[in-house]
Amino acid sequence: MGRNPVVGRQGPAFHAAVIPAESEASRLRVKQIRSGIGHSATMNRTLKAIGLRHHQATIEVANNASMRGMLTKVRHLIDVSPVEES
Repeated sequence: MGRNPVVGRQGPAFHAAVIPAESEASRLRVKQIRSGIGHSATMNRTLKAIGLRHHQATIEVANNASMRGMLTKVRHLIDVSPVEES
C-alpha cells in the first residue's frame, strides 16, 4: 500500500498559489516551491513550458491568459507574486 499523498500537506502553508488578474499586474514572479517528481507528465511538461527547470527556480513571466492557464494547472507546486514596476 502506498503513502497517502495528503498526509503532511494540510493547513494554510500548503494552499495553492493565488494568481493575480491581468489588471492587477502586468508581470508575475513565479517560484517553484515543490518538485514535479511524482506528479503527472503533463504537469512536468507544464513546468518546463513556463520556464521552471528545477526546484527553487524563480522566473518572471508576462501576465496573460495563456500563462495564467499554465500557472493554474500547477498552482500547488508554485508560489506567484506580482512584480513591482519601477
